[in-house]
Amino acid sequence: MPKVALLFIRYVDGFNRGLGKIIMWGIFVMAGILLWSSISKTFFNPSLWTLEIAQFAMVAYYVLGGPYSIQMGSNVRMDLFYAEWSLKKKAWFDTFTVLLLIFYIGVLIHGALNSTAYSLGYFGKNSYAFWWDLFVAFITGGPDAASDMIGYIERSPTAWRPFLWPIKFTMLFGFILMLLQSVSELLKDIARLKGETI
Repeated sequence: MPKVALLFIRYVDGFNRGLGKIIMWGIFVMAGILLWSSISKTFFNPSLWTLEIAQFAMVAYYVLGGPYSIQMGSNVRMDLFYAEWSLKKKAWFDTFTVLLLIFYIGVLIHGALNSTAYSLGYFGKNSYAFWWDLFVAFITGGPDAASDMIGYIERSPTAWRPFLWPIKFTMLFGFILMLLQSVSELLKDIARLKGETI
């Protein structure tokens, strides 16, 4: 296995492992939000923000914990036949399925790029051009030039009306991490097929 591939695996796995161990504690954040929601509805005026913040926390928990789940192999799989296969046969099957996963995550990233651009006020059809122009504006003119590119910021249509770009950006970031972790898993499967251990 080339040294660059080993470095990629080490850094991607290390980052996603560290982030996953932090995100695991997010379950207590969600429990605290929902506990406060119950207390405020019972004893005080109900809080407007609790339902949406709980939803946002759940999305962050799921999406940012996804790469660690892929790394640990704790995602759902059908073990009816898989458990009895040899390591080489498992590696062949995993190589095929991770390629499908990479394609699927690519579609999710495309949708997340479009949705996040929309939440930042871009209503055109080519969100990739928007992201490039935003990047160029930030590099050449700094944050002020980049903020001039941003239009009407999307808000939730609820009474609380939070901005939606932070959670959409979190989803985009999580999908990119999942893609990197999937490529890492593909490289590990290829190494197993060659009889190498990582």
